[in-house]
Amino acid sequence: MRVKDLPKRERPRERLMAIGASALADRELLAVLLGSGFRGSSAMDLAAQVIQHCGDIDGLARSDPHRLLAVPGVGPAKAARVAAAFHLVRRAEAEPARERVASTSDLAYVAAPLLRNRPRERLVVVVCDTRGAVLRRSVLTEGGTDHTTVPVREVITSVLAAGGAVFGVAHNHPSGSLEPSEADLAATARLAEAAETVGLRFLDHLIVTDTAWRRIAA
Repeated sequence: MRVKDLPKRERPRERLMAIGASALADRELLAVLLGSGFRGSSAMDLAAQVIQHCGDIDGLARSDPHRLLAVPGVGPAKAARVAAAFHLVRRAEAEPARERVASTSDLAYVAAPLLRNRPRERLVVVVCDTRGAVLRRSVLTEGGTDHTTVPVREVITSVLAAGGAVFGVAHNHPSGSLEPSEADLAATARLAEAAETVGLRFLDHLIVTDTAWRRIAA
């Protein structure tokens, strides 16, 4: 039976979208990658044949794309697609673990390198996913020796654009003072309010000097 002749709730692609990839069997996941079958064999039949040809999923993951061409119904496009998918997995596993922010001190550790020993004030935004893994750390604004702006709308936009769920901000005081200004306090309150409005979690707003840091209470 062809995959498209199955009820929608039983088709691999539809099942993946509805209940997640972890619920699918190996051959179903591979069938999604292959996309189609060959001469009376469904994509799932072809997926089973490919897995059998390679021995198991581990063997498939290590297979050269040219080896897959030996399976009837697997052409260069299918072989390349499967090989590329497994190679992406290997690259992802080889990537160093992302920094994580689980506390205010973690936020200071991540933001401080962009703020210390700077002659001008700058604002750094640290964006994280739901587990605290750092997605982006960037300088959003840079001002004078004793001030920089905290554009709330731009901060929120940058977090959303990065696909973040959690964020914190920090700015430096080249003077060495850890005392927040009235503008710092007001900006912190606005950030907390804006984050709540759009469903983000606001970690903290920090003042960082060359030797210390301090959180600004919202």
